[in-house]
Amino acid sequence: MTRQGIGEALAARLYIAEAAIDQAMAETAAFAAALPRARADAWLSAVAGQRAFTGAAASISALAEARGHLVQTHNTLSALARKLGLDALAAGPVDKPGDTPPVGGGLCPEGDTIHAMVNKSLPDTTELC
Repeated sequence: MTRQGIGEALAARLYIAEAAIDQAMAETAAFAAALPRARADAWLSAVAGQRAFTGAAASISALAEARGHLVQTHNTLSALARKLGLDALAAGPVDKPGDTPPVGGGLCPEGDTIHAMVNKSLPDTTELC
């Protein structure tokens, strides 16, 4: 396998890992948000379930820290790819801070999956496909 091919495979895996952490954060936050309503609906004291509230909040914090580490890894791999002279890789939603207008991401209307985008040129418009 070529260095370019290895980079493409890593870019796809990195996107999957980033999306998984984002999904885990979203689900954990939704769970944490549901806890106060569940406590109130069950007519429980504010004291009841405090450890669950604290645990859910700690989980969100841990996921945010893990996401930060993955972002650092992303930046490190991007710098290495540039140093090795590899072509720019794009996998998944490709919006970066400062993109105006945003590039976007997700599934294309024609059903083209995000993984088929790896190493394609980025579009010049706001539409992904």
